[in-house]
Amino acid sequence: MAYMMPNERLKWLTLCAAVVVLASVGNTLAANPADSDQKGPVFLKEPTNRIDFSNSTGAEIECKSSGNPMPEIIWIRSDGTAVGDVPGLRQISSDGKLVFPPFRAEDYRQEVHAQVYACLARNQFGSIISRDVHVRAVVSQHYEEDIHKAFVIRGNSAILKCDIPSFVADFVNVISWHTDQEENFYPDTEYDGKYLVLPSGELHIREVGPEDGYKSYQCRTKHRLTGETRLSATKGRLVITEPVGSVGPRLTSGDDSRTTKVQLSHSVTLLCPAQAFPVPFYRWYKFIEGTTRKQAVVLNDRVKQVSGTLIIKDAVVEDSGKYLCVVNNSVGGESVETVLTVTAPLSAKIDPPTQTIDFGRPAVFTCQYTGNPIKTVSWMKDGKAMGHSEPVLRIESVKKEDKGMYQCFVRNDQESAEASAELKLGGRFDPPVIRQAFQEETMEPGPSVFLKCVAGGNPTPEISWELDGKKIANNDRFQVGQYVTVNGDVVSYLNITSVHANDGGLYKCIAKSKVGVAEHSAKLNVYGLPYIRQMEKKAIVAGETLMVTCPVAGYPIDSIVWERDNRALPINRKQKVFPNGTLIIENVERNSDQATYTCVAKNQEGYSARGSLEVQVMVLPRIIPFAFEEGPAQVGQYLTLHCSVPGGDLPLLIEWTLNGIAIGDELGISTERVGSRGSVLTIEAVEAPHAGNFTCHASNLAGQQRYTTLLNVYVPPRWILEPTDKAFAQGSDAKVECKADGFPKPQVTWKKAVGDTPGEYKDLKKSDNIRVEEGTLHIDNIQKTNEGYYLCEAINGIGSGLSAVIMVSVQAPPEFTEKLRNQTARRGEPAVLQCEAKGEKPIGILWNMNNMRLDPKNDNRYTIREEILSAGVMSSLSIKRTERSDSALFTCVATNAFGSDDASINMIVQEVPEMPYALKVLDKSGRSVQLSWAQPYDGNSPLNRYIIEFKRSRASWDEIDRVMVPGHTTEAQVQKLSPATTYNIRIVAENEIGSSQSSEAVTIITAEEAPSGKPQNIKVEPVNQTTLRVTWKPPARSDWNGEILGYYVGYKLSNTNSSYIFETINFITEEGKEHNLELNNLRVYTQYSVVIQAFNKIGAGPLSDEEKQFTAEGTPSQPPSDTACTTLTSQTIRVSWVSPPLESANGVIKTYKVVYAPSDEWYDETKRHYKKTASSDTVLHGLKKYTNYTMQVLATTAGGDGVRSVPIHCQTEPDVPEAPTDVKALVMGNAAILVSWRPPAQPNGIITQYTVYSKAEGAETETKTQKVPHYQMSFEATELEKNKPYEFWVTASTTIGEGQQSKSIVAMPSDQVPAKIASFDDTFTATFKEDAKMPCLAVGAPQPEITWKIKGVEFSANDRMRLLPDGSLLIKSVNRQDAGDYSCHAENSIAKDSITHKLIVLAPPQSPHVTLSATTTDALTVRLKPHEGDTAPLHGYTLHYKPEFGEWETAEVSVDSQKHNIENLLCGSRYQVYATGFNNIGAGEASDILNTRTKGQKPKLPEKPRFIEVSSNSVSLHFKAWKDGGCPMSHFVVESKKRDQLEWNQISNNVKPDNNYVVLDLEPATWYNLRITAHNSAGFTVAEYDFATLTVTGGTIAPLDDGMGHGNVHARIPMPAWMPEWLDLNFMVPLIATVVVVAVGICVVCVALSRRRSDDMRGGQKDVYYDVVYNQTMGPGATLDKRRPDLRDELGYIAPPNRKLPPVPGSNYNTCDRIKRGRGGLRSNHSTWDPRRNPNLYEELKAPPVPMHGNANIYGHGGHAHGNVECHYRHPGMEDEICPYATFHLLGFREEMDPTKAMNFQTFPHQNGHTPVPGHAGTMLPPGHPGHVHSRSGSQSMPRANRYQRKNSQGGQSSIYTPAPEYDDPANCAEEDQYRRYTRVNSQGGSLYSGPGPEYDDPANCAPEEDQYGSQYGGPYGQPYDHYGSRGSMGRRSIGSARNPGNGSPEPPPPPPRNHDMSNSSFNDSKESNEISEAECDRDHGPRGNYGAVKRSPQPKDQRTTEEMRKLIERNEAGPKQLQLQQTNGAGFTAYDTMAV
Repeated sequence: MAYMMPNERLKWLTLCAAVVVLASVGNTLAANPADSDQKGPVFLKEPTNRIDFSNSTGAEIECKSSGNPMPEIIWIRSDGTAVGDVPGLRQISSDGKLVFPPFRAEDYRQEVHAQVYACLARNQFGSIISRDVHVRAVVSQHYEEDIHKAFVIRGNSAILKCDIPSFVADFVNVISWHTDQEENFYPDTEYDGKYLVLPSGELHIREVGPEDGYKSYQCRTKHRLTGETRLSATKGRLVITEPVGSVGPRLTSGDDSRTTKVQLSHSVTLLCPAQAFPVPFYRWYKFIEGTTRKQAVVLNDRVKQVSGTLIIKDAVVEDSGKYLCVVNNSVGGESVETVLTVTAPLSAKIDPPTQTIDFGRPAVFTCQYTGNPIKTVSWMKDGKAMGHSEPVLRIESVKKEDKGMYQCFVRNDQESAEASAELKLGGRFDPPVIRQAFQEETMEPGPSVFLKCVAGGNPTPEISWELDGKKIANNDRFQVGQYVTVNGDVVSYLNITSVHANDGGLYKCIAKSKVGVAEHSAKLNVYGLPYIRQMEKKAIVAGETLMVTCPVAGYPIDSIVWERDNRALPINRKQKVFPNGTLIIENVERNSDQATYTCVAKNQEGYSARGSLEVQVMVLPRIIPFAFEEGPAQVGQYLTLHCSVPGGDLPLLIEWTLNGIAIGDELGISTERVGSRGSVLTIEAVEAPHAGNFTCHASNLAGQQRYTTLLNVYVPPRWILEPTDKAFAQGSDAKVECKADGFPKPQVTWKKAVGDTPGEYKDLKKSDNIRVEEGTLHIDNIQKTNEGYYLCEAINGIGSGLSAVIMVSVQAPPEFTEKLRNQTARRGEPAVLQCEAKGEKPIGILWNMNNMRLDPKNDNRYTIREEILSAGVMSSLSIKRTERSDSALFTCVATNAFGSDDASINMIVQEVPEMPYALKVLDKSGRSVQLSWAQPYDGNSPLNRYIIEFKRSRASWDEIDRVMVPGHTTEAQVQKLSPATTYNIRIVAENEIGSSQSSEAVTIITAEEAPSGKPQNIKVEPVNQTTLRVTWKPPARSDWNGEILGYYVGYKLSNTNSSYIFETINFITEEGKEHNLELNNLRVYTQYSVVIQAFNKIGAGPLSDEEKQFTAEGTPSQPPSDTACTTLTSQTIRVSWVSPPLESANGVIKTYKVVYAPSDEWYDETKRHYKKTASSDTVLHGLKKYTNYTMQVLATTAGGDGVRSVPIHCQTEPDVPEAPTDVKALVMGNAAILVSWRPPAQPNGIITQYTVYSKAEGAETETKTQKVPHYQMSFEATELEKNKPYEFWVTASTTIGEGQQSKSIVAMPSDQVPAKIASFDDTFTATFKEDAKMPCLAVGAPQPEITWKIKGVEFSANDRMRLLPDGSLLIKSVNRQDAGDYSCHAENSIAKDSITHKLIVLAPPQSPHVTLSATTTDALTVRLKPHEGDTAPLHGYTLHYKPEFGEWETAEVSVDSQKHNIENLLCGSRYQVYATGFNNIGAGEASDILNTRTKGQKPKLPEKPRFIEVSSNSVSLHFKAWKDGGCPMSHFVVESKKRDQLEWNQISNNVKPDNNYVVLDLEPATWYNLRITAHNSAGFTVAEYDFATLTVTGGTIAPLDDGMGHGNVHARIPMPAWMPEWLDLNFMVPLIATVVVVAVGICVVCVALSRRRSDDMRGGQKDVYYDVVYNQTMGPGATLDKRRPDLRDELGYIAPPNRKLPPVPGSNYNTCDRIKRGRGGLRSNHSTWDPRRNPNLYEELKAPPVPMHGNANIYGHGGHAHGNVECHYRHPGMEDEICPYATFHLLGFREEMDPTKAMNFQTFPHQNGHTPVPGHAGTMLPPGHPGHVHSRSGSQSMPRANRYQRKNSQGGQSSIYTPAPEYDDPANCAEEDQYRRYTRVNSQGGSLYSGPGPEYDDPANCAPEEDQYGSQYGGPYGQPYDHYGSRGSMGRRSIGSARNPGNGSPEPPPPPPRNHDMSNSSFNDSKESNEISEAECDRDHGPRGNYGAVKRSPQPKDQRTTEEMRKLIERNEAGPKQLQLQQTNGAGFTAYDTMAV
């Protein structure tokens, strides 16, 4: 901002003035906040100085403080650092405690457990620190006390010391001494015995004699932290020496001085242990403090001397000092000094504790402390040391930083104490703060500069400006201005007009107020040549530091240097030069530093500037110390002082002051100047005013110095206030002042004269009410006894002192010593009342009675007498004969000149009480009665008691019982009565005088009570494993206390804390008859405790004693564990186990059974062996060698065999094999024989080799052996001799060794070799589908021809069988038909041979036979038989069964079980059953499917009169009238409507079957329709009823003329009058439906016959897959039933006629309706109108030909998926097609409501770009469903978890309607739901959506069948609706078992209900409505197949004709569901109908 013009400046000044005024007003109005309740911290609970604790106990140190705000507590160490947690050793709790937990000895840490801590409390007003806390943890250490021998001369005193180790000495005290002669000595306050336990713990023994030497001494100590006491480890003895000649005193301790400390009020012992003979004398002296003089110690009750030991009890601080013990005898003397310090606890207090001081005023804090000794005094502010050590802290001028918390600490070596005070500032002060300031700037010369500073503070600061330290004043180029803003800040600015280079430099703005200074500086650099501004002369005091900065302008500057005498500085150590031009010279001296200094500034071009500074050094004056003569001066003495100032600059000014006041001649003091450097002060005659501080002041230009000395003047006392006689009113607080001054300050004391005259005086006894404070006598509550003469005396040792005698008189009004008393008299006897008044006579006394003047003249029974006493007057009132009226308050009033007083006597005339009255019974029970009565007149004597007398009604009053009751109560309880008994009761009152008369008697009968006796003869016996029988007899008759109604029998498991379970048994009235009860469903072999109690109408009696009994033994429920087997030998195995857990034994285990068999025979129960044993292991013998065995172990109790263990397996050891089974020797030539053999039958191991033995017969030649590999079964022996017989035999070997030899066979080599077969007949077992090879090894010459016959037929090679070169036959992939005999023939010219093999084929079982044996409502019994053709042994069956709407389940059935029960089935439900067998090859083929059903039917209709009961405004429904059809009813749905209305209102959807139900709020005299839907597990039945409510008066109304009579179940539909009667829909619908059913049935049968041979869906070998046919009949009153068990169709489908179905209120689920009804006879009201939506969102739909698109991708195990099938047009009137976005069933059966298994299928428009969901594209699964669905890209189904946008994918119109924007997916099934949402509940159930919204993430599933019937109708489908609304209501939908599995047994859903649209159309009752089938949302998860979805294509080319469809079906190219799309005349499949695929 440039320089301002004058008028601008005027504006600025005006504005500033305004702002200043506003700011000042604002400050005036802004009152300081009320902070009076805010204060700094103060300790409430300060920790003690020392905390000692044991490591076993730990410690807590508490520190609490108060303040506002609440202070924070921090623990610190002595050095001020904060303390943190040390885990396990030290922690700070949340409430501020410092906690030391108990710790182990090895965890001791010095820095934690031996530390000085302090507690710091702080808030915003300051901080305070507690006294030092010395924490010392003591680790439990072993220690022992020792007692050393003591040597003593007989007759002297001995001291035995208990030596305690130093490390525990502080904590261990001696508590007693003991001798071995069982003498015990304890510390005592009496010190006259021989044995004395001193306070310090030593045992003192006086006048030791020889007997003391025979004893041994032990001390007992106690550890004060742990409480541990222990006896000393050693025993001490006295060594007594007999004196030999005289011995001078000898100190036994060896030292002649010692120090002792003791706490205040404790006892202390000063020892003087010396030995001498003769026995010495001891004297004790105490030195007078500060002198060497001593005086004898005065012995009294408190100070005692025992021998040489001085004992001081209850030590006081005055006992501190130096003591001397002097020991003398006739030989010599000795002495010892002891310094005693009595420590008193330190305490401190600061006065004042809080003070508020204005800024600049002085503040004084005084620390008052007590205690002894005191070593240091220190001060802290806010927790920081101030360095001040005086008791008084003075702050001369309070500043802002002085506010806070001040503390005074007093300390000694042992402890410390502190006090705190707070200093607050008066008013509000904020030191100046620079809020905004200019920055360093560099610029060219020429422009103007504007520098600005903004500062704030309170008070408002002033801002000044400086340039290089020189103040800037306004001139023509520099202008300074400032103003105050609204918020109180000061804005100051500096304007420099057209800046020059010389203006550069350091600019500074300084904000200053009385509470502080703030400043800011920054450089202004102006380009130009160097320039140095003129520097003024600088004067500085010698010794200070010179600091000057060269004021340089110009920019840039290269260097700034200082010179002196042309020499560049620095030239010595004191000088420092800085590059910015600053020069510093430390400790300036005149000689060396006073000179002219030159500053030189240069720039880079070499231009320079110079400036000079003259420095002058000034010297302060120096005064030589002076003083008066030593000691105080006497009055009149002459004194002189000389003040000499040898140092300092001249001229000097020397002045004198006394106590800060300049001295003038008027004081009698003269001063005289001596030369230029001295002055003399003279006092001719000293007087008292001259006492004080004399100060000499010397000053010059450099400053001022002063020196002070003190003059004390002795002045005798003189009165300031002399006392005079005083008179005080009695009882007042008297105060008599007596003040004197003098030097030293006189001591003022008061004394009281002895007796009534002055003369002899004694000190005033210090008491509670008499005290002297600073010379003033205070007597509080002065009494006559304080009257007398008093002496005040003032003495200071100068002169004789002053004294004054005064008289203190007390003026007393009359006084009665006893103000109120009671006096009693018996009625009719005389009485005397007395009053004695003390006080100044004369005294007059008057009598009042009940505050009325008593005049004896008016009643001669009263007499008054008076007697004058020395201290007052006595008055007596006599009464001759007392009466009841004399019970009154008598008052005597005494009066004198000084006042009056009164006293009262409460006269009580006593007599016997009156009788109690109003006796009432408050409460009664069987044994007690509660009474109350009114208290009678007590005769003026407190009632001592009441006596309640009672008796049985038939007894006399002589035979009474009594109850004593205290006299203060009027209620009592009489106890110990008998129940149900009549009593008479009365009451008497009694006082000290006597008893009253009896009250009137009352009669009561006590109440019955619960029985008091226990049942008797209780027996508990087991019946079976789960039942106990309990028998008992009633209690004794006398204990019944009423009639017994029955018994509670309680039982529980013994030895548990559980409660009893009680059962109730009625009482048997027959006398003596036993009761019994069987307890069922108990645990097996478990002990139960049984108790019984009888009860009557009042309650239950006592529990009987527990009877315990076990149930019968059961079988073990767990197998033996840890089963293990160990092979012992080739024929033995050891089996071991651990018995089952005891709790699972269910009895006493008697034996164990081991079940075992070879593993390959294990499946056959008959081959298993059993061994019993009682032990936990056994050895199985006689086993097969080298065989794998399977074993199980089970435990057996008396109840039978338990659970078997898991099978274990062991193999027996190998052994030597048996002999080869057979041997052949075949001639191969003249020198060769072929030996062949069969392997051993029991190889007993793995054959390793065979050995062939050969031997020439007859000759004794050696036997030859030949080893042959184990796989070779023949051996060719060569080099034999022709025609010589040879013998051959063979052995087999295992690893164990060589086995038995085979039979021998003889053969002879020969030239002729007949054809022979070396192979043997054998049986071969082959596994199904594997290869088999049968050998035929032949020899012969010529080579024989080998041929095979199979089952007798010549073999010819084919693909599967061929002959191998070695003659073997190979069969590939064996099947069942290959089993049989195979013979091999070998023939040559010599001979022929043959062998026959048998082939057994092991195959899986063939399909077994399953037949139904029996059915019940919840079980099926089936009979199983194996297939006759099975060769392999059958191991068992797997039974498969499934309900009509559910998943397949399986059960394992053993091979022996011919029948099997399938249990826990649904009642009245269809089931499919088939079985498969399995053997060790695997599972076989499935049997035929058995279609059956459990027994039970849907509910049966009741008769209307039994069911409905009508009144005028309600109808009662008796649901028990319904028959359940054999299956229990689950619930009912009740709906009603007025007869002329179209919509049904749901009343309830969860009416329980056992209840009656009332429909309320009906209108009288009105016809209603009622619709009831009854549900059980077999289905549901719908019934409609007409009824009319009664009139208000109860009459009936006339029936409606409906043409069909009245009372029919189905209501007639109103018809227009012009329509003929036969067009009634009730007639037409069944007729049309029948025609449709017949036509469709014929078509379906035809089609089905053509497809009869299609494969079974399940991939088995069945040709036909049967299905249940749905059948439906309709008629008035008929129950809807869609099932008929006796019909079956191979296609599995007959379309049912349309049904009239129960509704889902508020929902129209038919997606197709809007399309179908675009044209027709009904008005255009088929598009639903929703009042909540914009009516323009949808247009009325006309009905052009609708293209049908039907790609039905149907997946099955045997089915094929086909491509897109042409779509067909549908025209209006074709009412039953599959609509887009419709979810429908595509099933083999209707599935159960199982949420985990149901699958939704949904149609929707084709989308080219649709990407299937990975894993299951094309099917719609509920969340969490396993994704094993076949996927195909052509399938356009909608997965549940995703949402898809609708696309115009094929160029045509892709959507029939435009969805509302808030719907995520418009694939809604319900028409209503296309406009409006129904609430959907997530899988947990419970979320409630209200109204339309984007939350509905899957509208394609909006109306699943389970939802419409499960949720809305309740029952097992799901939880009932919370609210089942009618039209327009948004109900809460709990998605039944579809979301909540486990809500009861699943049940098939009912058919979908028909409902009415919101738009008042009558779909359900129109001609069309019964023709329309519903597309609905449903789910399926078939057992064997996954199904695709049907789609609609918008392309017209996709349509097909009926003929084309038929051909497709025949070619199996169109899925059956396609048939639904091609219906004629609106008949055919509906969207709900079920078929087999």
